[in-house]
Amino acid sequence: MTDRTQQVIDAIDAANRADPRRDEGQPEALLYGQRMSAELERLMPEADALLRIAARGQHVERWILPRADYPQGRAGYLTWRRDLAAHHATRVGGFMEEAGFGAGEIATVGRMLRKEGIKRDPQVQALEDVICFVFLKWYFAPFAEKHEADKIARIVEKTAHKMSAPARARVLEEFDLPEDLAAAFRA
Repeated sequence: MTDRTQQVIDAIDAANRADPRRDEGQPEALLYGQRMSAELERLMPEADALLRIAARGQHVERWILPRADYPQGRAGYLTWRRDLAAHHATRVGGFMEEAGFGAGEIATVGRMLRKEGIKRDPQVQALEDVICFVFLKWYFAPFAEKHEADKIARIVEKTAHKMSAPARARVLEEFDLPEDLAAAFRA
């Protein structure tokens, strides 16, 4: 990893250490970023610096824009997600600029973080695949414990739909899912 890439990763981690929420005794956003980097390395060890930065910055300062500050319902949820993505892209772009990355590189990472071009842009899709693996590996079981079967099935279907065909196939190889949930990854 180059010095300037490490500088950006360090800046993201420093920002995420301020997360007041905790998961396994660590700031939640910091742990999430570490999980994203580890999963990216496992799934795509050849990933370039820009994808590595986007993965680590995926939830930078996520607590800054609480979901509770937005209206209930789908429209409020989608607005919150859009605003979060814009915040992540702006913050990570600032860290990249400070480390000497150019405008084109910053714009590329911004597109990844805003998920512009999912299913069309290979880097955006790669980031989404990693996000989905992280969700399935670390966050799905606690989510499933809190929700009804119908909602779990819808979330699994949405997750599978966001993933590339090779990533869906890999999910089937790596996770022991009940048949009703595994079917979503075969579609």
